[in-house]
Amino acid sequence: MRFYVASSWRNLFQPRVVQLIREASPFDNVVYDFREKGFSWSIIDPDWRHWTPRQYAAALDHAEAIAGHARDMEGLEYADATVLVLPAGRSASWELGYAMASKQECAVYMPEPSEAELMFRGARFLFTEADLKAWASGDT
Repeated sequence: MRFYVASSWRNLFQPRVVQLIREASPFDNVVYDFREKGFSWSIIDPDWRHWTPRQYAAALDHAEAIAGHARDMEGLEYADATVLVLPAGRSASWELGYAMASKQECAVYMPEPSEAELMFRGARFLFTEADLKAWASGDT
């Protein structure tokens, strides 16, 4: 099975989620891990946090941003299932929405309390590593 893990660079649970999904199946689950390719806005400009709205919009057309977006979209479109690992940011929420609209199997992994979100309705909720492993192995 092919999985997409949507999360934030700051999420401390994300690396463990990738590891658990890879280990969950005897058939070598394929997991897209955005951290392996490493896009960062600082590649374009180390001062990116101080961009004006116009600078931000222009940066989306930078070759590095285009390549990073293409890699993420390829991973997302190739996936059979997507898991959002909370806490997550805006991009990860967009990715889950795309996956849900694409009729992928979708889950939200919430290992600790998180702000409620109405649009997560329809996704399976996973609360423990055991839940995550069972979902990734198809045992649920």
